[in-house]
Amino acid sequence: MNFKPLFHFPRWSNQVVFGVLLVLTVLPAYVFALAGYALNPDTLRVGFQPVQPVPFSHALHAGKLGMDCRYCHNTVEKAAFAAIPPSETCMNCHTMIWPSSTKLAPVRESYNTGKPVEWVKIHQVADFVYFNHSAHVNVGVSCVECHGNINHMDVVAQYAPLNMAWCLRCHRDPSGAIRPKDKVTQLDWTPPDGKSQAQYAAELNLVNKYHVNPNTDCLTCHR
Repeated sequence: MNFKPLFHFPRWSNQVVFGVLLVLTVLPAYVFALAGYALNPDTLRVGFQPVQPVPFSHALHAGKLGMDCRYCHNTVEKAAFAAIPPSETCMNCHTMIWPSSTKLAPVRESYNTGKPVEWVKIHQVADFVYFNHSAHVNVGVSCVECHGNINHMDVVAQYAPLNMAWCLRCHRDPSGAIRPKDKVTQLDWTPPDGKSQAQYAAELNLVNKYHVNPNTDCLTCHR
């Protein structure tokens, strides 16, 4: 007895089956590899510490000498960018201090030619992310919250991942990152009496006093 099949599949259906099996095999491996790459410290750039054209030590200038961050990064309170200081700022001191140092030769050349020193950018968020320094500094968020204790770094390294999850943790509960405004650039400041920063901020009601109410919607950072 001859039986006729109820359904006839076209030949191209074999390719569809093969494609589905390929996707089910490759996609999980791809997702796993992508997640591993995204969470890798090299991707997040934590610890990124490039060699700069001039060996500038924040530990010396901001630490030992006690220079205020705003002397060099003079736009941090009024602009989105903290600003890299021009060579003229460096030469305000170095026309008299170490005026012939070979280490400062690129600075002197920049000062004389007007061509900026090619500093290597360390802290960098993605191009599709908007970050405003002034919005944070002016409500009591210190430099150390994002940059770490840079006043102890001879060579600056990236301290935090600067990714979305890291930013959102602070936006959802900013109390642990708020300090009195006059302490923002005092990088070694700690709350008195052994309190945590969140406890001290709560005690002084700093979040409400400074009207700190950070948004967590997408348009806050993705404009």
